[in-house]
Amino acid sequence: MADPRFFPAPSPIRLSELAKIANATLPADADPDRSFSDVAPLDSAGPKHVSFFENQKYLGALAGTSAGAIILAERVRERAPNSAILLISDDPYRAYARIASAFYPVTRIEAPGVAAGSYVAGDAVLGTGCQVDVGAVIGPGACLGSGCRVRANAVIGRNVEVGDDCDIGACASLSHCLVGNRVILYPGARIGQDGYGFAMSAQGHEKVPQLGRVIIEDDVEIGANSSIDRGAGPDTLIGAGCKIDNLVQIGHNVRLGSGCVVVAQVGISGSTEVGSFTVIAGQVGIAGHLKIGAGATIAAKSGVARDVPAGETVGGIPAQPVRQWRRSMAAVARLGKTSGRKGG
Repeated sequence: MADPRFFPAPSPIRLSELAKIANATLPADADPDRSFSDVAPLDSAGPKHVSFFENQKYLGALAGTSAGAIILAERVRERAPNSAILLISDDPYRAYARIASAFYPVTRIEAPGVAAGSYVAGDAVLGTGCQVDVGAVIGPGACLGSGCRVRANAVIGRNVEVGDDCDIGACASLSHCLVGNRVILYPGARIGQDGYGFAMSAQGHEKVPQLGRVIIEDDVEIGANSSIDRGAGPDTLIGAGCKIDNLVQIGHNVRLGSGCVVVAQVGISGSTEVGSFTVIAGQVGIAGHLKIGAGATIAAKSGVARDVPAGETVGGIPAQPVRQWRRSMAAVARLGKTSGRKGG
């Protein structure tokens, strides 16, 4: 249950509406007009709460829950308590996300207008219903669509374009970029700064002008303190629907396809292309000028030094197909045990 100091108390929602929101199936004998007041975890939910079950580790919590309604898959229906109304879904976590969003809809705009103590250049353009918070700076020629919020001390640079319904986090900075609709930049994100480009020699490292941009397509989220460098000539591209975690570094000319998931502390070197719906787990390092095929998965802490085919799962340093990696790890473990016996 959410802390009311930070989240407004939700309004009750009828069971029939919850089922519709979640695209879930209700039992025939359920009362469609029964109302629920909130969402809650299985172990703390009460009769007025909606919870969900997906992970087998929580079977005990499922059996003992007092939740009034539970979202779960058909295959575990029999493991749920008889006291709960079951909302059957093929994807319980997604269904829960939709229901939780219905109880707690996002309200980005609190006080439309430009706060005292902020700066908006005279030729900057703000769409209808925008909110610019204290200390924010919007530079000359910048253009924001309707319904955007620019939070405290964020900086939107000269001629930057931002689409509709975007949320620019506190202390974020944008330069040399074009941003789509419904994009969320979390606090401290850095978009469009120089890429890391130098002509190196023993006589000194000559800086290479970075003449591209960053293009961020619709429905992208970029986490706190992540950095995306602008292109050296070609643009850096973040495809529609990408979800980028905190503390991620994306180098110049990188191209992410749509729907990619990039978890915390990943580094992607310049000019690498990542196919759509690829998953890159935490602390992965990817060398430059590689091609990662669509739908690939890269396990946490891997080091990728060569191309990854579409749909393949790889792991390790250097990254290799996951079965081969696991066999290698098992062989090393066996070798360690054998060496220990000889040493004794």
